[in-house]
Amino acid sequence: MRALYDSKSKLDDRGIQELLTENAKVAAWLKVEAALAKAQAEVGFIPKEAAEDIQKNARIENIDFEEMRQIKEKIGHGFVPFLKVFVKACSEEGGKYVHYGVTTQNIQQTAHLYIIKDISKKLKSFIYDILENLAILADTHAETVMPGRTHGKHATPITYGYKISVYISELLSSLQRLEESEKRVFQVMMGGAVGSFNATGKSGRIVQDLVAEYLDMGSMDVSSRNMNLHKIEYISNLAMLCNTFHKFAEEVYYTGLEEIGEVSEGFTPGTVGSSTMPQKINPKLAKGIIANAQKLYAIIPVGYYSSVRLFEGDSSQYLLFDGLLEEAIELCVEVIIRAEELTRTIQVYPEKMKANANLLKGLDNSEYVMMAVADKIGKDAAHSLIYEKAMMVEIDGKDYRTVLKEDPVIKKMFSEAEIEALTDPANYVGQGPTIAREMAQKARNRIKKG
Repeated sequence: MRALYDSKSKLDDRGIQELLTENAKVAAWLKVEAALAKAQAEVGFIPKEAAEDIQKNARIENIDFEEMRQIKEKIGHGFVPFLKVFVKACSEEGGKYVHYGVTTQNIQQTAHLYIIKDISKKLKSFIYDILENLAILADTHAETVMPGRTHGKHATPITYGYKISVYISELLSSLQRLEESEKRVFQVMMGGAVGSFNATGKSGRIVQDLVAEYLDMGSMDVSSRNMNLHKIEYISNLAMLCNTFHKFAEEVYYTGLEEIGEVSEGFTPGTVGSSTMPQKINPKLAKGIIANAQKLYAIIPVGYYSSVRLFEGDSSQYLLFDGLLEEAIELCVEVIIRAEELTRTIQVYPEKMKANANLLKGLDNSEYVMMAVADKIGKDAAHSLIYEKAMMVEIDGKDYRTVLKEDPVIKKMFSEAEIEALTDPANYVGQGPTIAREMAQKARNRIKKG
């Protein structure tokens, strides 16, 4: 088991799992072999008629999977059985030029990255939908006041829309990273056994460029089988993408506690949370995001260890990276399908947020009060004065507004009504509402760009 599955794994993955099947893999091999033949014919490396025959017969229905299995049992090679079956599907002339001048990993890696390129398009469709979900939340709750928290304690007030703007900003960066890396990640490799085009010569490099053009991929500058940093980069990009969803899920998990109660996951009537506690409604989406994201982070170091294997090629490396890429994708899918539903169905409780922001009766606005006092007596003196008043609340348990109203220095500066205004969390959210609306618009602009 690669990803961690639960009842939410039934959510629509938009066809990603289908692209990770044996059929999809063999179909991609056929596509790459057909592109290779076409390119080789174009430069005169193989006869045009042979290339046309190879392209015509590069169809999944021509592949006998049972025969492939039987050949594999005999010879113990994962790719040669496919070649033998494919050669039989071609004419005698075409069969002579199947897989001409290249090696197994040239086809397998190129095909694998071709599939992942398609998967990335589907992942981006999820990102766009999540950005729209978050844009709605940011707009709707641009003015929804809640406690800001640092080090696990109340800080200064924020709005929930501002909190959402953080996730939007990170997702836009992750999307940018994914797209900027495509030219490095999705590359064709046709350099043969050690990558220096020994069997195909100068024309082989032209062929590689043509194959890349046909498949809408990049072409490796050095066609080495021992280069894997682009794969690590892709896995790392998925991990950073999922890190934002993980952070969102952690907030939902903990601010959904009964003692805080600011948000909760959407609930489907009839869903059971416990076999013994009838009342339980658990954060099922959040826990699936958290668990799968944590496992995804853990596989990145494995790639670094394997990437330094010696010499020009090593099958332990290929086996590992094929597995790591697919595991990373499966883990990312389990995160992103839950993130889409969670951002779409999350329940937000503005009144509870407001109550929590007022829990300390204005203490969260101490900076605001201090800055107002600083205008009259200077920052250092103001900080000392308001610190003294704040500690009377924190340590002695006194009411903050009362402490301020009773202080002889502060009484001379502000009326009781002004102190009430200075300690109202709604009056001290800074640029949060503006930032929330700006980021909602940035998200929508990015979605339109596609």
